[in-house]
Amino acid sequence: MIDMEEIPGQVGNDEELFEHFRLVADRGQAPVRLDKFIASHQEHTSRSRVQKAIDAGYVLVNDVPAKANYIVRPEDVIKFVMPYERRGLEILPEDIPLDIVYEDDDVLVINKPAGMVVHPGHGNYSGTLVNALAFYLGISQDADAEDERMGVLVHRIDKDTSGLLVVAKNPPAQLNLADQFFVHSIDRIYTAVVWGNIQEDEGTIEGTIGRDPNDRLRFRVYDDPEKGKWAVTHWRVLERYGFVTVVECRLETGRTHQIRVHMASIGHPLFNDERYGGSEIRQGTIYTKYKQFIQNCFALCPRQALHARTLGFTHPKTGERLHFEVPLPSDMQALIDKWKAYTASL
Repeated sequence: MIDMEEIPGQVGNDEELFEHFRLVADRGQAPVRLDKFIASHQEHTSRSRVQKAIDAGYVLVNDVPAKANYIVRPEDVIKFVMPYERRGLEILPEDIPLDIVYEDDDVLVINKPAGMVVHPGHGNYSGTLVNALAFYLGISQDADAEDERMGVLVHRIDKDTSGLLVVAKNPPAQLNLADQFFVHSIDRIYTAVVWGNIQEDEGTIEGTIGRDPNDRLRFRVYDDPEKGKWAVTHWRVLERYGFVTVVECRLETGRTHQIRVHMASIGHPLFNDERYGGSEIRQGTIYTKYKQFIQNCFALCPRQALHARTLGFTHPKTGERLHFEVPLPSDMQALIDKWKAYTASL
């Protein structure tokens, strides 16, 4: 018997481009090479693809990197990461301006604007960040390309979330960065505006995040660990404006919609987050003047008020720890300024 489950780690979800797995060899496991063992328990995965992951240090046996010729023994715990396979999409270069925060021979750090889809798919086959990167880096891949990198991304953020993304410019850098997500050594801090006056100054939200059975586009927090993936968000209050709170959220894990789901789960959905109840008036008065004020706020920031402000990682070649921070985009800053002025006038 093989116990196979997806590792509840930093990557391996709809936001990311790498998925992680965990295999536990049965007590009666016969001796077999590691590469053969993994390939035999992964659908549609070639042995050569497994060997590439092993060579990149992406396979751990009992938390130690192992070679392809390692002989699997009973009750060995094998963790490994694989890039998602190509979905048959053609990636066409498009001359779309990029806000490049940092660049060298191995990595790019991009400040993504709200409204830009990261990767083609789900009705967005052009105008994405990957199309822009394909043009900038001179990459063109057709739907039958053997290159499984699906561009050079390591992680994603939602279409209507702004902020920092790290991009690998070559396969070794891509694998190294994905490994940092694997071991949770990437620093990611977001700024969000949420509904309600949070009483505590800081806290941690933990829970299993899985798809909502009533709406496949939404996620929710479950008590049952079998219904999703474990997620942890640390938050801290930055500013209070009576009916809304500006918070800093630090991701310990990186699930799809994690901050949006977690904050909604404690009764504080992100301001103007339509999918999680933030695009309706959640706090405040019933008077027409206040309702108009909220509508003006929604118009100022016509998306969920979430910005990936800080990104930190270890450079894949030099080993230097890099840290980047970008200011709030104009729509979120205007929203906060409007709330500041409103509460000052009360």
